[in-house]
Amino acid sequence: MNLLQAVRDQLPGVRADLDALVSVASISADPDRAAEVARSARQVADLLTGAGCPEVEVVEAGGGPAVIARYPAPAGAPTVCLYAHHDVQPTGEESQWSSPPFTATERDGRLFGRGTSDDKGGFAVHLAALRAFGGRPPVGVTLFIEGVEEGGSPTIGRLLAQHHDRLRADVYVIADSGNWAVGEPAFTTTLRGLADCVVEVRTLDHAVHSGAYGGVAPDALTALCRLLATLHDEDGNVAIAGLHRGSGPDLVYPPDRLRRESGVLDGVDYLGTGSVVERLWNRPAVAVIALDATPVARASNTLIPSARAMVSLRVAPGDDARRALRLLREHLDSHAPWGAQVSVTDGETGEPSQIDFSGPVAEVAQQAYAQAWGRDPVLIGQGGSIPLVAEFADAFPDAAILVTAVGDPDSRPHGIDESLHLGDFEAACVAETLFLQGLADLPR
Repeated sequence: MNLLQAVRDQLPGVRADLDALVSVASISADPDRAAEVARSARQVADLLTGAGCPEVEVVEAGGGPAVIARYPAPAGAPTVCLYAHHDVQPTGEESQWSSPPFTATERDGRLFGRGTSDDKGGFAVHLAALRAFGGRPPVGVTLFIEGVEEGGSPTIGRLLAQHHDRLRADVYVIADSGNWAVGEPAFTTTLRGLADCVVEVRTLDHAVHSGAYGGVAPDALTALCRLLATLHDEDGNVAIAGLHRGSGPDLVYPPDRLRRESGVLDGVDYLGTGSVVERLWNRPAVAVIALDATPVARASNTLIPSARAMVSLRVAPGDDARRALRLLREHLDSHAPWGAQVSVTDGETGEPSQIDFSGPVAEVAQQAYAQAWGRDPVLIGQGGSIPLVAEFADAFPDAAILVTAVGDPDSRPHGIDESLHLGDFEAACVAETLFLQGLADLPR
């Protein structure tokens, strides 16, 4: 079988199905879109049934619906679990999109629309590989297409426990990361974890006139600002004592590319010291992502008694997210200015991951992706968090895990004008097909 041609023959149909999936507004964070999330799951299930999968089921564990589908393994062949998710992020202000977010639109070699790269495009890669084999893959294939990943996969643990035997595999391919650049494939080998909390500062038992008591009575918002400022040192390094800090790979992230991709304005300095990739992938990062205080439009000359902020901490690989959250809480408790009363409410945590890329499975993957792209893949980290990777590693400790990608730094996942580079999409479809065949050809 000419696998490259088989994939290319399937691409027009897969592309049409991806366009249809993008049209479904499966925003799992929006309760009003629950019916759309359910419709998206059914659409995924129907596509897998149409691809010859003999066992397809939509399942739930108190969250968005997921799809589990299974192709039995030929005698002696390994089983691969292919992961993606069909839920998407909210769109933000739709008027800022260059084309409607739920209408797949092609221009300049890219496909624009919410979910094109994160992560309906990842599912479409799996679909292309299965269709290239005519619905008879040379290895066992299980598909796990989640429905609430964009909410932090809160039900992933229950799903893995409830369907443990059905989801058991020798290899897990998690198609939910990013490539190093357009035309440069990557495998993700480190992921930061996540911890967040809400900190409230109180300084007064009621609001008072700023002229009558200003200069003596501290207002809560100023106190909160001073407290939040202690989270970084003067260079912008995270100043929370005890957090793990790792070393990064020998990989150069050019400054002009970083400024273009991050959107940091001219003249604005970067945070921290050390190499760019080390700061992005292997060290903690902290940011204030929300603030509760009097809005400017309703301001008066008043000292406000309380103010709140949400603090988000990215946890370095090799650390423990719950430990990191405790250290963040201790820092906030111990740095209150002027004796202000501080209370901290713990939020969510997600564990970081370090993924071993070695052994026969990794060698097959490296060869398949190099053949598909015409260049060797890069081993990278991600500053973002995919807590489900750690969940898979805990549930199936003897399995190999590969974190692959369909998007690139210009894909803008979660942002305005999310898109998918169509050349890289084709290469990803070819690479996964070659990988499945390579696994089947390994000595048994």
